[in-house]
Amino acid sequence: MTNSLPKPDVIITHESDLDGLVAGVLLQRLARKLFNTDIRLEAYHYNNWRQRELREKSGWVTDLNFEPRMDRANWAIFDHHATEVPPKNAMFFHDVRKSASLICYELCQQQGLGTPALDRLVHLSNVADLFLEDDPDFILANDYANLVKSYQFWNLHALIGGQIEQLLNNPLLRVMEVKRNIEDPLGFAWSRENIAEISPQVGFVDTVIGNNNLIVHQLLEKHASRFPVLLTLFRRANGVIIASLRSRNGEALKIAERLQGGGHANACGATLPRSVKTIPDALIYLRQTLNPKKEEALNSLEDIFASLDLPQK
Repeated sequence: MTNSLPKPDVIITHESDLDGLVAGVLLQRLARKLFNTDIRLEAYHYNNWRQRELREKSGWVTDLNFEPRMDRANWAIFDHHATEVPPKNAMFFHDVRKSASLICYELCQQQGLGTPALDRLVHLSNVADLFLEDDPDFILANDYANLVKSYQFWNLHALIGGQIEQLLNNPLLRVMEVKRNIEDPLGFAWSRENIAEISPQVGFVDTVIGNNNLIVHQLLEKHASRFPVLLTLFRRANGVIIASLRSRNGEALKIAERLQGGGHANACGATLPRSVKTIPDALIYLRQTLNPKKEEALNSLEDIFASLDLPQK
């Protein structure tokens, strides 16, 4: 199957998590094995990705939702997000039961690129990205995933020189462990008392300390909030604000898509417009975006009255 892959001009991956980092680097290695050349790696959040023109004649895309514009000859998609309509022209490696990194790694293994270190790293990436709570490595896997959340994609990529095996037993994991053991219980107790309504369906979880994903997971698991979707906000060093959404029954993705984001049914995110500069601004923007406008409500009432065909006075 791998021998029929087109030679890519570019490899594109998701910037915000461990799964995207591991999948992107694995595809670079696969391309080097197949075509004996180094292909540049680009990484994007959902909003920036949707604004990027597909100028290249050929490309590989991983860990980003399939979109019709990607359905092009000589393009290949390696993804695990749910899609209603599969591509007709692009090659499609897809399995919702596997992380993007596992999908890419299985193709690498076909070319003899598997190693015990990569076996372990891809397993941890798979557990963290699919949020496999029953796996014995669940807590440790989230420490690995939090490396990318804490230190950011390209910073971490530069630190390890693109050698993802160096993430295994990396000294920075001790930082993640200490933060989890000390910060998370304190952060959970505080956040549980600081959930504000964005809409009847969405609650904003204010966070001051700890792993946001695990704190929100506990809030949902313990039914500590009346909202089916919980949202947290994070301001990156470049000023861009990221919204992360979580749920238990698939509601989160619908909300993320309204914010021009994407991801999994219960774990997804969106990048807010650059005009949103602060967390208070983000809350205003989210409430305006996720609640019906008064004008729309009034128009709906007018439509209802018109449909009643009441006698004119």
